[in-house]
Amino acid sequence: MNNDLDVDGKRVLVGLFNDKQNAEEAYWALRNAGYSADEINVVMNPETRKKFYGDEEIVGDTGNKALEGAGAGGTIGGVLGGIGGALAALGTNLIIPGLGLVVLGPLAAGLAGFGAGGLTGGIIGALIGAGTPKDKAEIYHRGIENGKILISVHPHSNEDIINFRNTWDEYSAEQVYPDTTA
Repeated sequence: MNNDLDVDGKRVLVGLFNDKQNAEEAYWALRNAGYSADEINVVMNPETRKKFYGDEEIVGDTGNKALEGAGAGGTIGGVLGGIGGALAALGTNLIIPGLGLVVLGPLAAGLAGFGAGGLTGGIIGALIGAGTPKDKAEIYHRGIENGKILISVHPHSNEDIINFRNTWDEYSAEQVYPDTTA
């Protein structure tokens, strides 16, 4: 097993999820371990957002909640939590113009400067900048295009990488980086 999971001085954990349930479980594993929503990146395309979360309705433990503008979204986000709650809190402003991405977390700031036609360079560049190898970033880009949900985080320790990697395996994560079994 690799004792030093840092990539160019950056610890990073990235994975793709095929469905809402597994993505939410992986997200909550991070949150329950003490990671804030501001530390966790969630990236999907607008069609995936609509498929799993709808345009105006978010379903959570409290039942259906319709969005009625940005003010209501903040309330719903506080009630529901998780990816759905974050989407509700931010409404449709999550879609980065010209990129066709829905982004939660610190990667959003890195993508904000890319214009139309910058999707490939934008998301791949942001992932590489966050510590993901180029070949993996390209795989993640294709996964997002094909309807998967990407989750990434800069874990606080190498032990967290190993623990979350194992947890994410339980949630059917694909293409998890780094591979801690090597």
